[in-house]
Amino acid sequence: MTLARPLATRLFPTATALVAALVLAGCTPGTTTSDASGSPVTGGTLVYASGDAEPGCLDPHVGGNYPQALVASQYLETLYTKDAGGKLIPWLAEGSSVSEDGLTRTVKIRSGISFTDGTALDAAAVKANFEHLLVPKTASSTGYLALGKIDSMDAVDASTLELKLKSPDNSLLESFSMPWVAIESPKALKRSQAENCAAPVGTGPFKVESWKKQDSVQLVRNTGYVLPDPSAGHAGTAYLDGITWRFIPEAATRYAALQAGEVQIIDNAQPDTIAAAEKTSTIKHLDAPRPGASNRIELNSSKAPFNDVKVREAFIHAVNINASVDSLFFGTAARSYSPLSSVEPLAYSEDSLFGYDPAKAGELLDAAGWNKRDSAGYRTKDGARLSLTFPVSTSQSIPAEQSLFEQMQATAKDSGIEIKINLLDLSSWYGDLAKNNYNLVSAPYTKVGPSVLAILFHSDSTIPAPSGYFANLSQVKDPSLDALLNTAGATKDEAERKDLYTQAQKKVLEGYYLLPLYNQQNHFLYSSTLKNVGATTAVATPTFFDTWLDH
Repeated sequence: MTLARPLATRLFPTATALVAALVLAGCTPGTTTSDASGSPVTGGTLVYASGDAEPGCLDPHVGGNYPQALVASQYLETLYTKDAGGKLIPWLAEGSSVSEDGLTRTVKIRSGISFTDGTALDAAAVKANFEHLLVPKTASSTGYLALGKIDSMDAVDASTLELKLKSPDNSLLESFSMPWVAIESPKALKRSQAENCAAPVGTGPFKVESWKKQDSVQLVRNTGYVLPDPSAGHAGTAYLDGITWRFIPEAATRYAALQAGEVQIIDNAQPDTIAAAEKTSTIKHLDAPRPGASNRIELNSSKAPFNDVKVREAFIHAVNINASVDSLFFGTAARSYSPLSSVEPLAYSEDSLFGYDPAKAGELLDAAGWNKRDSAGYRTKDGARLSLTFPVSTSQSIPAEQSLFEQMQATAKDSGIEIKINLLDLSSWYGDLAKNNYNLVSAPYTKVGPSVLAILFHSDSTIPAPSGYFANLSQVKDPSLDALLNTAGATKDEAERKDLYTQAQKKVLEGYYLLPLYNQQNHFLYSSTLKNVGATTAVATPTFFDTWLDH
């Protein structure tokens, strides 16, 4: 799995999924979906049921997590997106250029587009958004880190934004394609953060009408919507009158609501229900793996016992991940051996490092001095048990994944390693990370492009963003790795970029800083009454501009 497949097949590989990958606000020219038979119908309200944690703020600039991106993709748009072949293309931007030294990026902004409060989109509006993301009081993490190399900005005229960079950044356009860097009304951004969190103002096909917390967000059609690229979707506004975005944490309840017709689409679909749904004609499956990092477990190398590479390697060989994936995921997830998602073309994989081998684990632990066992069968060293703290966010790990962690706990015990799994709500989970109260952690991180490696493994990323979150959870501090990542992020040579990111991935894998699991899971089940489903943003969040309900 060293290289990704073409986008159209990698996003929708199953027989019940779509035959083409559609991007951002609509189809690319000439593409259709397998469920788009018949004439589009205008009207009706789509009911979406999310199993992700309800966002604390509907503005993805604040913090910057995936649940925010899911809902915000309906009312906010980005400067760039990806086409059906995975190529970056301008969206709210018309294009951009970079200086020979890589330190000046000039972005051209489209004209004729307005936010839903009537404010015109222009270079000054984009500048205000970037300033909002970078000012500490916004408490951004994902957007802040993505734009971290911007030093200063100048709106030269209505259509021209000039960015001065601290150092060259060949991933900047990839960053511009993410919902966490989406463009909002500068007038609305001047409101209090509470007001903007409740109802961000964008240019998208829908707008926020109301938010009933612990229940739902009501979105309504943007009657003034202008499709930035007229060839990328149907003419006019969205077919749907609106979307009711419900929050239903319990997986069985979500699926029952879909079966009953109370909702038309659910996310965080469980592997067993996906398998069951694929046997029906009334429920369809959309598989859209996220870009950026693979789903993985990171090993905290900053403190014992994982400050010893022998113990990290021993742990890797003490857990039987393949057996768990096979038994728990019903073919909906393929094992990964890479730091990057399989949808990233520069993903590098080394499966030989991650075999289940209890005998080798035992030899390594003996060599590391963990050569005695206590009465419970766990290894000890200097009277201390080999015990690992593993906080798990119940809103980010689906039940099947939690079961995988429990099976991992059982196989590790056979090698004398204790794993203490602590199931926590999202706030408590963030608290444990901030207090360095973990040895193992499963932390999803989505970013377009291989530059996510710098966010996850560069020593600079052990310093928290303004939100308080730091992304280098394995706490790698390796100057040679930093140098590789710095050069990879600055070079203009694509072959050199690939080689450097390959070297960086090899260093991370061979240092046993992480245990790759599979692609970040992004499974949606939807009713066959919902037509033309499949359009996704660059970070694989679905959008519904071209979707309609077959009443």
